[in-house]
Amino acid sequence: MFLALLVSGLIVALVLVGLFVFGLRRRLIQRSGGTFDCSLRWDTTEETDLSGKGWVYGVARYSGDRIHWFRVFSYSPRPRRALERSSIEVLSRRSPEGEEELALLSDAFILGCSHRGTRLELAMSEDALTGFLAWLEAAPPGQRVNVA
Repeated sequence: MFLALLVSGLIVALVLVGLFVFGLRRRLIQRSGGTFDCSLRWDTTEETDLSGKGWVYGVARYSGDRIHWFRVFSYSPRPRRALERSSIEVLSRRSPEGEEELALLSDAFILGCSHRGTRLELAMSEDALTGFLAWLEAAPPGQRVNVA
């Protein structure tokens, strides 16, 4: 009986520590400011996929001329992707349709982009979208701006 209680207590403690680490990691990512919720679908085709598959929920952080994208459900302190402002080309903008509405946050807009020849989609709120497009257009003089 004592062993069962001890094992149960250890499992509960491990779950609580895991949840605490998720929260702490998100706080550390957001500490430097300039973050927004952003789902990502990497390496998409030119045809619009409304199935909702491939979307990964994350947090994006502005960092100079880059955006660092972190998965929410990860313990890694490093960004999963780094998108350089000069290499991002916005190809399209749309609202989620079909099963995508279930896979994304309720107020999301989807940007179809190209980054160094790889097609990707970013889903973010209207406020985050406005900030993202302003950040793209605020490139230093001499850099190309590719906003559709």
